[in-house]
Amino acid sequence: MSIIDNFNLIKQNVNSLKTDVVLKNDINIVVVTKTIPSDKFFPLININHCHFGENRVQEAKLKWQNIKKNYKNIKLHLLGKLQSNKVDDAYEIFDFIHSLDSKKLALKIFENEKNFKKQIAIFIQINTGKEQQKAGIAIEDTKDFVDFCKEDLKLNVIGLMCIPPVSSEPTEHFLILKDLASKCNLAELSMGMSNDYIKAIKNGSTYVRIGSAIFGERTK
Repeated sequence: MSIIDNFNLIKQNVNSLKTDVVLKNDINIVVVTKTIPSDKFFPLININHCHFGENRVQEAKLKWQNIKKNYKNIKLHLLGKLQSNKVDDAYEIFDFIHSLDSKKLALKIFENEKNFKKQIAIFIQINTGKEQQKAGIAIEDTKDFVDFCKEDLKLNVIGLMCIPPVSSEPTEHFLILKDLASKCNLAELSMGMSNDYIKAIKNGSTYVRIGSAIFGERTK
């Protein structure tokens, strides 16, 4: 199957869920293009898909800067960890950040918003699995951190994001995130990838991050 066929199959699955599950919000498919050359994902741009995701700031700038100049409808999502020394570069190219995970980074973003006079849509990453090696705000600190970002810094926080532990059933983490978002009065949820996006949507996801189901497994 071609990349377009794979993408259309995912769209069909998403649309079928809309009829089976009561969904309040639209479902946005973020096509993950990390390590994928532009000639591979350009067919999706040509059929007017607009949401794409990258993990690294420098790779995104090299691949997307010229494309975004010519295709104004494209929305680029930063999905990987954002280092505070890369925030300036991120603001030049990205429209969404899915990985706000510390006060230090929030303050750096706040400084940039004043300098660039531009607001980026932000998801706060929550460490739902309480994994020491994984970034993210602790579950019990979520409400205070959201309030700090939205009320004190006036950041455009639109939702929460999580990456469930590989060894866990993802549904329990999706439910945790959904509950936290409700308590924080946030409408958007970034959760679900190629192997679990259907479960994520059934549990309230509004942004699913899909790469390998479209492009195949990436080579190391």
